Amino acid sequence: MTRPALYQSVLFDLDGTLVDTAPDFIRVLNRLRQTYGREPLPHDTIRAVVSAGARAMVQTGFPEYPLDSPEFSRIRQEFLDLYAEGLAEESRLFEGMDTILLALESRNIPWGVVTNKPRIYSEPLLAGLELDRRCRVLVCPDDVTRSKPDPEPMYLACRQLDVDPAQSAYVGDHIRDIEAGRNAGMPTIAAAWGYVVAGEDPRDWCADHLALEVKDLAALLNLN
Repeated sequence: MTRPALYQSVLFDLDGTLVDTAPDFIRVLNRLRQTYGREPLPHDTIRAVVSAGARAMVQTGFPEYPLDSPEFSRIRQEFLDLYAEGLAEESRLFEGMDTILLALESRNIPWGVVTNKPRIYSEPLLAGLELDRRCRVLVCPDDVTRSKPDPEPMYLACRQLDVDPAQSAYVGDHIRDIEAGRNAGMPTIAAAWGYVVAGEDPRDWCADHLALEVKDLAALLNLN
């Protein structure tokens, strides 16, 4: 017998929570370094800064260029252009995540994505992974005036799904995700499997729940 739904919807952060996008970022940054005659960086070095965005990754790959320099801006754009050419080549749902999504879908619980990743990259990534038709809502920075940790993106996603934020869970792997969910009055789940910044402990984020592994979501979302 199917257990009653615990939430009206479930929203996910994208990079590091729903999808493991680090492999493509690693590939692109090391390819760019090779173009400039440099040795590839260890995968873990790049993976550790994925959650901080393109600027942090480029800074890791080319630390000698000041952030406000023309050289840094040029290389950052080259990085983004390369990423856009193959952003779903190696990226995949985290292991076990498709089981969670299928369980939600079988119970008619809509799921979606609220991300700080611009739509120009988010939409083709979801399409490349054949998630675009399954994802019921996608909210990107382009859609709002204030990004996470502001609650505006969360409110927009809930309005588009016609659900109550207080009855909709948000899952994220960064403290700003948990803050955004809390600011919107949503139950929050810290994704400890994700791109947690070095030195941080998801237990300190004051999320309502902590999921050490993807499979932990099944119990937390009442999907068992």
